[in-house]
Amino acid sequence: MAPHALISYDDTPGDHDALALGRVLAAAGARVTLAYVRHATHSEPAIEELEENEAQALLVRGADRLGTTDVALRIVVSGSTGEGLIRLASEESADLVVFGSDYRTAAGHLSPQHTAQILLDGGPTAVALAPAGYHHRSRPGVGKIGVFDDSGDGAALYTANRLADSLQAEIVSDRHHADLLVVASRHEAARGQVMLTARALKEIEDARCPVLVLARGVPIDFSAPVLTSS
Repeated sequence: MAPHALISYDDTPGDHDALALGRVLAAAGARVTLAYVRHATHSEPAIEELEENEAQALLVRGADRLGTTDVALRIVVSGSTGEGLIRLASEESADLVVFGSDYRTAAGHLSPQHTAQILLDGGPTAVALAPAGYHHRSRPGVGKIGVFDDSGDGAALYTANRLADSLQAEIVSDRHHADLLVVASRHEAARGQVMLTARALKEIEDARCPVLVLARGVPIDFSAPVLTSS
């Protein structure tokens, strides 16, 4: 079965970066869902209908920007964006959640936004992070894949190899010139949990390319592309 990627989306520039990374992951075989978290519902039916319609329209615009008809749209209600995405990921059996960087991040750099940080600190699913301004790159692609694993978890190298096969890329030892970096969770993490060492966090901070952080012991088996252009 194709890996399932949830893209956290509310139409910010950082989310446009997440869409660009979503296209790369889809080219590697992932199926994509755009997810928007509403933080409250309204008791007044007319207001509730209006806000639900606005949320749906926002996701439709995101799908148009993504450039594919093969995308699911999901709206979830939660007081916390992180908790809402975790719940949706469980309900949808998602393999990873995709984010852009924090809005204050300099172009070309990578800094997890607050919700991404929640999932990176004990979350139950892999996290993919796009650098700021990634969607402005003319043709974001992946020719070189780096791996950082200071825990001996084979999931990172396995996933990198599957990505390389799918994208016709190569695994490189020079992580600082990679087009995508795959990072393993720390040894102390429970299986299926994301948790990073200080060295891994520094690798993410220094990265100038998208990063895929895996849950401990859970590789992602990328294979045949499924994205259909509109």
